[in-house]
Amino acid sequence: MKPVVQLERTGCGIASVAALADVSYREMQRVANRLGIYADDSKLWSETGYVRRLLAKYGIRSARTETPFTSWEALPDRALLAVKWHKEQDRACWHWVVFWRGPQGPVVLDSKRALRRHVRTDFSRMKPKWFIPVNLI
Repeated sequence: MKPVVQLERTGCGIASVAALADVSYREMQRVANRLGIYADDSKLWSETGYVRRLLAKYGIRSARTETPFTSWEALPDRALLAVKWHKEQDRACWHWVVFWRGPQGPVVLDSKRALRRHVRTDFSRMKPKWFIPVNLI
């Protein structure tokens, strides 16, 4: 699995699903837009419905509920993580990233454009709030 860099400031959900589906950001963006999902819609980073719809469109199964993060060791082999969790005007917001237990060990695929490296192993710097397990079919 390889990271997909978000091309829009608020496109982390689109980029994370693109990484799981192994498609480009532009392709996922087109699919999302056809489904009425746009990067500038705050529901993309403050609710889980849009991301779950994109996952389903690509045949990727996700758990129905979010699981509180307890430790990196407790994560499944693949998961969407909510990091940088905070509140804006009483609404929860976060940054989507992908956790993957790959052949070289566990990594986080972070789509943030400003990063020098999008494959991260600096786990102590990331503070996940919760995760959604995902299974590729």
